[in-house]
Amino acid sequence: MLFSTLEYSSKTTTIFNTTFVRPAKFYLSGFSNIPHIRYFYAFLCFVYIMTVLGNGFLLSLISLVKTLHTPKYMIVFNMALTDLCGSTALIPKLLDTFLFDRRYILYDACLSYMFFVIFFASVQSWTLVTMAYDRLIAICFPLRYHSIVTEQSITAILLFVWIFLVSVIATMVGLVNRLSFCRSLVVNSFFCDHGPVYRLACNDTSLNYNMASALVTILILIPLIFIIATYVCIFIALSRTTSRKERIRALKTCTSHLILVVMFFLPIGITNIAAMASYIDPNARMINSVLTHTIPALLDPIVYALKTEECLYRKKNLHVHQNKLFPAV
Repeated sequence: MLFSTLEYSSKTTTIFNTTFVRPAKFYLSGFSNIPHIRYFYAFLCFVYIMTVLGNGFLLSLISLVKTLHTPKYMIVFNMALTDLCGSTALIPKLLDTFLFDRRYILYDACLSYMFFVIFFASVQSWTLVTMAYDRLIAICFPLRYHSIVTEQSITAILLFVWIFLVSVIATMVGLVNRLSFCRSLVVNSFFCDHGPVYRLACNDTSLNYNMASALVTILILIPLIFIIATYVCIFIALSRTTSRKERIRALKTCTSHLILVVMFFLPIGITNIAAMASYIDPNARMINSVLTHTIPALLDPIVYALKTEECLYRKKNLHVHQNKLFPAV
């Protein structure tokens, strides 16, 4: 009798170790017990509509105006496309989930949701790096700018970014797919975020934890370090310029990019630092995360393109003479 019990236990353990328990659905707990939360959903709906209009207009403008078919506007086009896709991946599903109380999400749909939201956020981060590279060449190597920053080189950089990030995020999602979920199926987030999902597994998640750490490095740390290093080089180059007027003019070409960098990285940094330093109410953390994902996509076309003199003039089909020493973006 004892032998048969041990044998049954051994077989059960073997089956458990070789079988992946994949639930039919997850439950997104999201925003809980927040008064007047519908006003926030209405605000997100407005944000999404304006994001689609702003970025859609910018994409159309760059596509239709031949004078904007330049390497620098290829980067702007990539940013607008990423902003549009990222907001579309997140906001409509978020509103459908919480505004209409459809919090259950199919397992495969959850993994797809995770992939697209994180992927487009990653592309946004690395597009800012590409913009920093453009500023570095324009200011530190102004005479060689048009020979270095070409359509072919920018296409290669952006294509590499997309392929590399698709591979990284797909690997991350694939590692989630190997987990067994035999505990709670409640995801404590507003979307199928990587951390809250893999922590629900009941088998070894060390590989997923390492992948999450690598993702933070790839998504935040490396881009931020590269951008900071770029501007250190820019300031050193400008310090050697004797003309104060030229220094100010060069810095003005960086203003829009710096605003985008602050809008993207500052909320993420504040949230993570505050989470490590003290307790943050989950609802406050999620609202901040939603705004971090959505507000930059709304403001990017305004800050970076629609408010620049060059883009406004070219929209009216007027010719603008570019500064040969510090090409503007």
